[in-house]
Amino acid sequence: MSGLRMTMQTQQVLKELLQNPTQPQYGLTVGQAVGLRSGTIHPILARLERAGILESSWEDPDKHAAADPPRPRRRYYTFTKDGAEQARLALARAYSSNSSTATTTAAHPVTD
Repeated sequence: MSGLRMTMQTQQVLKELLQNPTQPQYGLTVGQAVGLRSGTIHPILARLERAGILESSWEDPDKHAAADPPRPRRRYYTFTKDGAEQARLALARAYSSNSSTATTTAAHPVTD
């Protein structure tokens, strides 16, 4: 998992996924919940999958075909066996790093 960019958006996505860590979640609904568009949410989910935090699977074709109104087939994301714990640890590190940066900035304000 080292090398994963923990942007604020990635942190938002992980926090949202951790709300229901055992439930498969559809990428678009995660994006809507955190206010991210498809072009932002899907690359984040792909990075989390490559990092071994998430795994994905496609919706059963029968569910897709039976949808009314018709819609694109959905890809669902779930945490890997250790993914939820990895996500929690990554968020803790990010918060710790953000707190250290904020403290350093407050202690040493930039002057013009």
